[in-house]
Amino acid sequence: MTRYAENTSVSVEKSRAEIERTLQRYGAEKFVSGWDQTTATIGFVFRGRAFKLSLELPDKADFRLTPAGKYERHPDDALRAWEKACRENWRALCLLVKAKLVAVEQGVATLENEFLAYTCLPSGQTVSDWLQPQIERAIETKRMPVALLPGE
Repeated sequence: MTRYAENTSVSVEKSRAEIERTLQRYGAEKFVSGWDQTTATIGFVFRGRAFKLSLELPDKADFRLTPAGKYERHPDDALRAWEKACRENWRALCLLVKAKLVAVEQGVATLENEFLAYTCLPSGQTVSDWLQPQIERAIETKRMPVALLPGE
């Protein structure tokens, strides 16, 4: 089975712009995007709620060698392979956002459920960032957290 968008020629910039246009079309009130060496992030406000989706970027060092790992790639070839992986990931993010918004528009799902993990809390964390350690702790200890808010 091939990976989604495995051979896409759609640039990262076009995918990001497509995500922005899609969010606008569905009624987002604000949009922002940015990146650092390891992560790309999009953020938006929809119906007064802030959401943040982060996309882990491939490590450039992972493309230094050929896929079999036997030979070192020319730096230009390594860069092209890394860019290809970035394009694939951005296409997948674009598909994710579109699919969720279509599901909401069609009444198959609610905005709150589809984007719950990406909802920004007052601390700046997403629900997922905040909840994952608590889930792990509950599974390890076989005990439910006492309260939803820390310190209560």
